[in-house]
Amino acid sequence: MEQENYTSRVNEFVLLGLSQHPEHQRFLFVIFLFIYLATWLGNLTIIITVICDYHLHTPMYFLLANLALMEVSESSITAPKLLQTLLSQHKSISYNGCIIQMFCIHFIGGTVIFFLVAMAADRYLAIHKPLQYMTIMNWNMCLKVMVIAWTVAFLHAITVILMVIQLPFCGPNILDNFYCDIPQVVQLACTDTYIVELFIISNSGLIITGVFTGLLISYTIILLKIRNHLLEGKQKAVSTCAAQITVVSLHLISCAFVYDRPLQKFPEVKFVSVIYTVISPVLNPIIYTLRNTEMKNAIRRLAGKVFFSHRGSKMQHMLSVWV
Repeated sequence: MEQENYTSRVNEFVLLGLSQHPEHQRFLFVIFLFIYLATWLGNLTIIITVICDYHLHTPMYFLLANLALMEVSESSITAPKLLQTLLSQHKSISYNGCIIQMFCIHFIGGTVIFFLVAMAADRYLAIHKPLQYMTIMNWNMCLKVMVIAWTVAFLHAITVILMVIQLPFCGPNILDNFYCDIPQVVQLACTDTYIVELFIISNSGLIITGVFTGLLISYTIILLKIRNHLLEGKQKAVSTCAAQITVVSLHLISCAFVYDRPLQKFPEVKFVSVIYTVISPVLNPIIYTLRNTEMKNAIRRLAGKVFFSHRGSKMQHMLSVWV
């Protein structure tokens, strides 16, 4: 009962955002609005292209389309609130809204990490076991990977959130960030959070570091295999791996900086948070389209079909009017 009364004393959290200067806020609003719109446009282009182009109906592009969907979702959890804090004078979020936002961040973020692991495994099988690749990575396996990704991410997110909602919040409610995340919120609790901090570091930080280390080792083995044995399609394989390494490094290094350390206040945290919540989702389509010839060709084919279809229907309408 005492904990329940404590929690009820904090009905909302105040978000300081990225800047307190009106001139900076307007400039940042334009920049991040452009990035958010580009995130939607780029990732939706990947999703629609993979769905519409039968050449891309392969396990690798199935995983890529799912990753693009997760990136759009991840950006949409934080970007709208970031844009609101840059324009509004009322920079706050309700207690329940904060809990939901933290859950969604860890749910979607965990799913993104799982798909990054799955894509690395996909490339490993394609290069090391090319003859058995389609037998192992069939559509049934792809669906299993998707279900496992969502399930594991959900269990991770709900476990962390259950730890947080048991904490009493009775005093300061100011978060020096543009969204709610567990490290900042836990520091506002009116109790000793040592055990919770250890749990968060082990549950999030060490897992991220372990996954990142494992992925780097895997990609190193893949690149060595390409260099020493693979001749046909070597350039394509290197390009694909380089794109995935870039995405993995950018996302996981920034995540590790936030979660894989003691929960102390660092001014750099909110800027690093911008990288994996706002910047990383928009770089995913840029990296995968610019470094992937097959994806660029598929986008051109799709654009050509849309253009000529629209042009043909317009010509047909003009002819019908004249006739």
